[in-house]
Amino acid sequence: MNQVEALQAALAGEHAAVYGVGVAGGKLSGARFRDATEAFDRHRANRDHLTALLVAANQTPVVAEPAYDLPQAVTNAATATALVLVIERRIAAVYGDLVEAAEQPAVRTFAIEGLLTSASSQLTWGGAPVAFPGLV
Repeated sequence: MNQVEALQAALAGEHAAVYGVGVAGGKLSGARFRDATEAFDRHRANRDHLTALLVAANQTPVVAEPAYDLPQAVTNAATATALVLVIERRIAAVYGDLVEAAEQPAVRTFAIEGLLTSASSQLTWGGAPVAFPGLV
């Protein structure tokens, strides 16, 4: 996988993350809703940054799907929380790939920050610490 392919995969992952966290947020309240709002804003900002990186590289960014198949039904706060954890695990994997494929220091730095943030977010959503976040 080259840098452009990894950027496109990360962008596709962020599109899906924005969608999924938005769905999950609809079933949350209080502190969990605030956490979901922060996650939504972060994924949206990452999506926009990845789009800008691709445009700067004279590439056409992958577009978001109209909807995404979620890995589980979201019917209450517990299933919403579990969904966000799955999303953070998946996005960590695409940022891990981007770290590996990055050819430019700025892209690698962005990918490392994304990987670290998603690893930290997994803890917020009930995940356990892992030695190598993003490793599939």
